[in-house]
Amino acid sequence: MDVTKSHRSTKPYIIAWVFSLIFYFLEYAVRSGPAVMISELAGVFGVSNVEVGTILGTYYYTYSLAGLVAGIALDRTGAKYALPTGVAIVALGCLLFAVPGTVAGNSGRLLQGAGSAFAFTGSVYLASRGFQARSLATAIGATQCLGMLGGALGQSLAGPLIHGGFAVRTYWLVMGLANLATGLALYFITPNDAPTQAQPAAPSTGLLQPYKIVFSNSQSYLCGLIAGLLFAPTTIFAMNWGVASLQQDQKMSFEAAAWACSMVPLGWVVGCPLLGWAADRLGRRKPVLFAGAAGMILMGLQELYLPNVMPLYVSLFLFGVASGAAMIPYSIIKEANPDHVKGSATGAMNFLTFGVTAVLGPLFARLYGQTLGSATDPVAHFHTGGFFWVGTTSLALLAGLLLRETGTGRKEALAGSH
Repeated sequence: MDVTKSHRSTKPYIIAWVFSLIFYFLEYAVRSGPAVMISELAGVFGVSNVEVGTILGTYYYTYSLAGLVAGIALDRTGAKYALPTGVAIVALGCLLFAVPGTVAGNSGRLLQGAGSAFAFTGSVYLASRGFQARSLATAIGATQCLGMLGGALGQSLAGPLIHGGFAVRTYWLVMGLANLATGLALYFITPNDAPTQAQPAAPSTGLLQPYKIVFSNSQSYLCGLIAGLLFAPTTIFAMNWGVASLQQDQKMSFEAAAWACSMVPLGWVVGCPLLGWAADRLGRRKPVLFAGAAGMILMGLQELYLPNVMPLYVSLFLFGVASGAAMIPYSIIKEANPDHVKGSATGAMNFLTFGVTAVLGPLFARLYGQTLGSATDPVAHFHTGGFFWVGTTSLALLAGLLLRETGTGRKEALAGSH
């Protein structure tokens, strides 16, 4: 009877979680789509292609900071109000992309970044209430899977559509309306748990009390560091520098390089839910985390020293699958902190993860990117870049040794020992 009652109480959260996945899918499409319509957006905003790149980069300014706001909002008010608000902000940002002028372009991209910060944080919040602990990593992996699928389709479908004559301003109007429809659905479907959310944190504790709890836990910093180090080879290299690197250092054609690099996010689509399921199945987080990091290192070394063992696109696909382990710390940070700060824990996680990216991005550009295309020995230059990412992944592996196991298997073992 208790099981039936529990199922009835969690079912609305699962339904809301499904709609939050639609938002996350659309958010990733909004994030990645502009990369294939630079010239068209330059025409709308009345700027050069380089200036469009600057506008698009402002997304991450508000994304990282708004992640902290999203966490507090979810912990204080629940998902019913916070999540649809985030969707509405993204929708407004999309609609502004259909308005001529740089002011609209910059404002739109800043709003897209701010609202998008609610997508993953809100999805994880709902998942943590809709699924039992033994299924949480699988749900988080599936969430990331849908996001990466949105990112991949945001480029592969939008590119031919825009280059085929579809008006770029109409495209952004459609994206805005799609987000608005999703936000309305979330508002009416998501349970209102604001009263229960307000109980654990009394007003006297202060608005930032949830983050005081999360950031006073050393395990939170370890989770952010590890996730950032594991994400960086895929987000910084594969998605930003990968195509140019394969063209300049490996002398590949643009088409072949783009195809090979697209295998990394496709690998994420498989690896995130697969490794999340494995962590839930084992009841342990750390073995799966170590296996994924080790797989990334092995595939990186194979690409550098044994490139003829398998085609590059297969290697990069397997690399992407292994990098799905970067989602495991998202489960750990929620399990290592109290239940009433779950939203803030995810917001802090995004902030820490993107903080690592913010440090590694310029460092890699300085060590590798500024000499791309001018190196006297392209092969050695390619190896330099590869070693950088093998090193960061190895550091993540070492940092993982300091993590406490939070899986259900550990809890059951401790209960059995007593």
